[in-house]
Amino acid sequence: MKTGTKLRFADLPKDYAALCRLFLPRPIRDAVDYANVAEVADAMALWQEDFTKDQADYFDLLCTLMEEHDKAKVKWPKLDGREMLQHLLEQQGLSAADLSRLLGGSRNLGAMILRGERSRTLPHIRKLATHFKVGPELFI
Repeated sequence: MKTGTKLRFADLPKDYAALCRLFLPRPIRDAVDYANVAEVADAMALWQEDFTKDQADYFDLLCTLMEEHDKAKVKWPKLDGREMLQHLLEQQGLSAADLSRLLGGSRNLGAMILRGERSRTLPHIRKLATHFKVGPELFI
């Protein structure tokens, strides 16, 4: 599919059959297939509010193909709740002391949780999920 010219949303067809004539979605089997699907999806991604019903269905199919490929091919590391918390703190530039303030506990609470000396309680998990805007299951 790589044409050398960048696809533009304004140039894409409005109906499903014409979109399929432009690029017929198929299961992704290699990096070239993935790049081709991503090229079309990228051209559409920022325009979702302007989609026709057919464009929305077509875009959903492209995204589903990429998600299925990623699930099957990409091996994400298994992180426990403490490791996930450490990662999120690092991403936001927060320290153990910041964690203590966030949880409303003693000065040492954050450091103790990060070292694995203290367990995360249900109220802690709720506060963390709210603060990081993620599901509470990440911290369990």
